[in-house]
This record gives sequence, structure tokens and C-alpha cells, in this order.
Amino acid sequence: MRIRLTVGAVLTAGLVAGAVGVGGLAGAVPTVERPPALTAGSAPGLLAVGDFDFTRPETVATGLQVPWGMDFLPDGSALVAQRPTGQVVRVRPGQQPQPVVTISGVTATSEGGLLGLAVSPTYAQDGWIYVYFTTATDNRISRFRLTAVQDQQPILTGLTRASIHNGGRIAFGPDGMLYVGVGDAGQTATAQNPQSRNGKILRVRPDGSVPPDNPTAGSPVYSLGHRHVQGLAWDAQGRLYASEFGQNTWDELNLIVAGGNYGWPTVEGRANDPRFRNPLLVWTPAEASPSGVTIAGNRLFVAGLRGNRLWNVPLNGSGGVGTPTAELLGAYGRLRTVEYGPDGWLWVTTSNRDGRGTPASTDDRVLRFPPRDGTTPPPTTPPPTTPPPTTPPPTTPPPTTPPPTTPPPTTPPPTTPPPTTGPAACTVSWTANQWSNGFTADVRVTNRGSALTSWTLTWSFPGNQQVTNAWNAQVTQSGRTVTARNVSWNGSLPTNGTATFGLQATYSGANDHPSDFRLNGTSCRLG
Repeated sequence: MRIRLTVGAVLTAGLVAGAVGVGGLAGAVPTVERPPALTAGSAPGLLAVGDFDFTRPETVATGLQVPWGMDFLPDGSALVAQRPTGQVVRVRPGQQPQPVVTISGVTATSEGGLLGLAVSPTYAQDGWIYVYFTTATDNRISRFRLTAVQDQQPILTGLTRASIHNGGRIAFGPDGMLYVGVGDAGQTATAQNPQSRNGKILRVRPDGSVPPDNPTAGSPVYSLGHRHVQGLAWDAQGRLYASEFGQNTWDELNLIVAGGNYGWPTVEGRANDPRFRNPLLVWTPAEASPSGVTIAGNRLFVAGLRGNRLWNVPLNGSGGVGTPTAELLGAYGRLRTVEYGPDGWLWVTTSNRDGRGTPASTDDRVLRFPPRDGTTPPPTTPPPTTPPPTTPPPTTPPPTTPPPTTPPPTTPPPTTPPPTTGPAACTVSWTANQWSNGFTADVRVTNRGSALTSWTLTWSFPGNQQVTNAWNAQVTQSGRTVTARNVSWNGSLPTNGTATFGLQATYSGANDHPSDFRLNGTSCRLG
């Protein structure tokens, strides 16, 4: 999973009114449906990133076998791992799934098989794709490149495997480290054993080695006391959230801190035991059985398996949550993975062929849902649709006619020249997530002028920021000046259309965001 950053000041309008704090939620059993949407007359500018239209699904792929891990390549296509077959496929809207590779050594038994998948955050430089899978002897992580798919390099091996509770979700954090959800493999005592890697969230370098700043020197363990973590996601402030299967009573959504102990098997759900950290939210297994997690704007989404729904959880910006609402209740059966795509849509996979669902003829599927403001209404004053007057205002007389010494008396010159500039022809949203010496930025550029068949966005950094990676645009930098050009599939930018791309960069000192954006040479307004 690639980290996508979407929270900005403009997004606060998307918070659910009357959201309650953590203390009022943990231990509650949320059952409410989604509240009514904004009225039809609401200004689209007030809609937050993370507000998706669940009435307008688009089917991206059908006929898959238990799609589990999913992440995106720089061209916007998605790689999807199929659990029982060990095969990775590449999916794009409007195209058939394309087989990429079958991972060597996958043993699919019960809940085991090919599980998590993550694309390197520095894919443009290294080309690595990471997969978590079950073999005949262990759970492990390997990596490969699309240019040499059969050269599969193990980076983490020897995780205890079982028919249940293998964990399997992997994701790169904003710090560039690889985080790994490892289940207890049915051996509950391992979750509290700091020497065991099972029942943990691990944090490793991209080559599988242990970072020097982990909670315990030499150990990959980042947090412990977990039963079966299947979802990992970060907010714009770099906080990590994880979903976790409970046993019989409570499933959990946890805010993960380095070295934190989450209580399993001593605790399931909320216990108010000072030795352990309480969850932010709990559900009954019938309502959730939570798997994948993603964050878009100030919304966290949790895919529910047994719950047959997608939980929509408001984030309050300080590590707390509001009242969750249920989306897609019963509409598509078991939901395994949810990801916020680089196209600005919410992608969801079903899991109805995993032996516990009732598959439809097209299952399993990859679906995507557009932003609620994806179809932007025309501006208050639409651009002219009729041709200009046949006789334009006089400028320079034709070269065959000598210039008159004085203007014609019946046509006085205008007192002011016709305007050459108008309102900003584009709007740019810049949303950054930073850490000590680096950051990622989500950039959304909306064309308010004439339709474009290609686009170039330029800006200058105010400090020493240096771009190291980008996706969904070709980004180059010379000194402080940065140029982002469309890639082959997103060059068309109609009037009021929006293009989205992301970048990763380093910095030291201040990290003020740029303000002098220009689209094809025309100044943009920050929005």
C-alpha cells in the first residue's frame, strides 16, 4: 500500500456533525447507517476528500479468486494478490485483468496463501513489489520486480504459519519502513512473548533488516499483544491505525504507538487495564470481522468480512474518532480490502469465494467508488458556448490599408483596454504529511479554463525541499523550481476536471508549502 495524503484545512467541512470522542465510543456497538448526504444545493467546494458516492459503483475486475492485497503502480493501475492461486494480476478500469506473476512456494490452506502486497514507495528508483504469503513451512515476505518476476527475493522468513490467524497485511509507512501485521497463528501466548514475532506488528527496513530506532534494539517488533491484524493505515499526521479480529466478543480499531501492548490474549476489547492500550473502537464480530483499512481525508474506512459492510469512521485530527457509519451494508457480501486510489476513487475488493461467503456469478470483484463531488457542476458563470462576434474589436488595421491618422469619429476608442486576464484558470490543493526530514504531498489540480489535452504544473519550493519520488505525474526539479507533467493516461483535463498526483521529498528546517503554482503557464489559486 502506498501512503496517500489527503487531509487539509479545507477538509474540516467533511467531519460528521455531533461526532463523539473516544471515551464514548470504545465499548459501544455502532449500528447506524450513513447519515443523509449534503443537500443538492451544497457547494461542491465544501465536500471533503473522503466523501465518496456509494450509489455509483464501477466494476474494475470480475472473476477473481479471493483478492487479498492490493496496491497501485505509478501509472494508476492496481496490482492484486489472489490468495488461493498465488497469482498477482494487474487491473485497470475498462480492461481485463492481466496476469503478472505466480509467486513461488505459496501454499494455500484455509486462511493461508498469497496475502498482502505493497509497492515500494521508491518504486520509480528501485522497482520493488513486496508480497506476504504462506509456504509449507512458514509465513514470509519476498520482493520482486516486474522486469524480472521470477527473481523473487525473500526478505523476512520464519514467521509461524497456521490454518488460521496468519495476519498478512503489509504497508509502507510515511517513514519509508515496511510494517507487517503478523497473526498469533492460533498460539495465543505468542502475542505477549516479546521474543516471538507472531501476534505483533513488525517494522523493518525495505531489505528486511531491523531499523535502529525500533522500540527494542535488534528486534523487528513495533507493537505487541495482537491477535490477528489485517489492516494498516496512516493519517496525515503520521499516526498508524490497525484493525484487528477479536475472538468471540470484540473486534477492534487501534491507534498504534511504538512499543504499545494491546492486551491479547489477556484482554479482548476495552479493559481499562493500565498495562494495555484500549482500542479506539470496538464492534461485535457479526458487525465487522475487520480486514483492510485505508484513510482518505478525515475518513478511515474498514472493510468488513462477516459484517458484509464498509465502516466509515470520522477522524478528528488528533488521534480520536467520531461515530462510525455503515456503508454498502449487504450490497456486495464479504469485503476484504479497501484502498484510496491515486485516481481519487475508493477501491474495494470482495471476498465471497473464500469458503465463508455466497459468491455471485461475477465474484470475486474489484470495485471502485467516485468522490461525491466527482461530477463537478458547471461554474456559476459557465464559459461561453457560442463563437465570438464575427467583427472583433479593432486592433491593428490590415497591412494593405494605411493606418488612419485619427480614429473614425463614429467608433471612439475604449476608455479601458479589454481585459487580458480573468479569475484564476486553475485551483491547486496541496496536502502534505511530514516527518523529521521528509514528507509526501498529495496534489490536486483543477482546470477552471478551457479543456486541455496535456498539462504541466510548475511551482517553486520556498526552502531546500528536494523531490525524490513521484507517482501519476512526471516530476523533475531544477534548483527550487519543480515541473510536473501528465503521464500518458491522465493528460486529458476538461473544464472543471481534476488531476491528482503525489510526490515524496526531503527537507531540513522549515517545510512551508509552495504557493506560486502555474498550470500551462497560467497562475493558479490555492484551494
